[in-house]
Amino acid sequence: MKKILLTLIYALTLISCEKDLGGADDPIGVPSTNTITGSITQTVTLTSDREWILKGYVYVVNGAKLIIQPGTIIKSDLVEKGALCIERGGKIIAEGTSAKPIVFTSGQPIGQRSPGDWGGIVILGKATTNRTSEPTIEGGIGRPFGGSDDYDNSGILKYVRIEYAGIAAMPNSEINALTLGGVGSGTILENIQTVYANDDAFEFFGGTVNAKNLYAFATADDDFDFDFGYRGTISYSASKRDPQFVDNGDAGNGIECDNDGIGSAASPTTHPKLDNVILIGPFDVGALANHNLGLRFRRATQFTMTNSKVLGYQKGSFSMESTETVQHYKNGTSIFLNNEVQAFDPSLNFISKATAIMTSDSVKAKALSQGTVEKSYTKSEMDALAKPSWSNGWTRFPAKGY
Repeated sequence: MKKILLTLIYALTLISCEKDLGGADDPIGVPSTNTITGSITQTVTLTSDREWILKGYVYVVNGAKLIIQPGTIIKSDLVEKGALCIERGGKIIAEGTSAKPIVFTSGQPIGQRSPGDWGGIVILGKATTNRTSEPTIEGGIGRPFGGSDDYDNSGILKYVRIEYAGIAAMPNSEINALTLGGVGSGTILENIQTVYANDDAFEFFGGTVNAKNLYAFATADDDFDFDFGYRGTISYSASKRDPQFVDNGDAGNGIECDNDGIGSAASPTTHPKLDNVILIGPFDVGALANHNLGLRFRRATQFTMTNSKVLGYQKGSFSMESTETVQHYKNGTSIFLNNEVQAFDPSLNFISKATAIMTSDSVKAKALSQGTVEKSYTKSEMDALAKPSWSNGWTRFPAKGY
């Protein structure tokens, strides 16, 4: 009886340890060296019992899978900056927990970290875009993305922090903290925070993936960027700007959204659906000049935004910048319903740059008639709103460099 009891205790302990390391099965394909480089061509597991180094561009190729256990820390090589690309047909299973988030970060010591210390994460899928020829992803990666499977599954990112990412391979071709190209709705994106991204925090090129509990903290460029026919839903997400950090060469927005770079009528039309999103701008007279708009619906895009807050942006809250974009709002294809707005200058809460379709005053009148409210929060009230309950426990909001 004693022997049976000891065996049972051992078995339960083993199961508990395995679950702590990310599942009930022994890790598959744990690398023998801590440095990850080149291409991953089979199932590989990064365990939480040691730190890992990304050296250069690392690719998870078609048919391969990268599993990352809860609590794992992945840093960049100092000389050859790392980036992780999940190619079309590859998968990532990075499922942390609130108590044990997975962290991708700079290889520099704490206190010496800088935005752009490494590349970021790129996920490429098989969902539709509005490109007539097969697109390749930016940032010097050049891998193809998109296809015809809107339900494509590229894996799971859950309770993940991406810190100090974002590098420019060439002008207008950057790796963002998290870049998503043609990612399908079978992919799970939940509880992901970016910290001091040197370009965009989250950029979606086409695809249909949905996401919730995304947090962009102290981004240089745009917190959320949509392009090439993206049509998913972003819910219960947030961003907060650092007044003294912004892109030197581009305007930093809460959301930037285009159908494509030339404002064509390519189909499917970009149409993000945004619900319960909190966007907090600098709200600071001393903010750097390139801090821009809360919502920049730009070239020929559609949108739906409901139950959200757009507060504290230096140059405006809700801006539409092309004839097609304003027309979509006027005819009801685009929706702006039950939101709160408060620009640094309240006269810039509503902006139309296609005044022949709708003036800024008529945009304001329509928005207010559909439940949107102009607010007058204090800075401290905005700071409190910037920390929703779903962000507790797994996010962090450091001073730059830490």
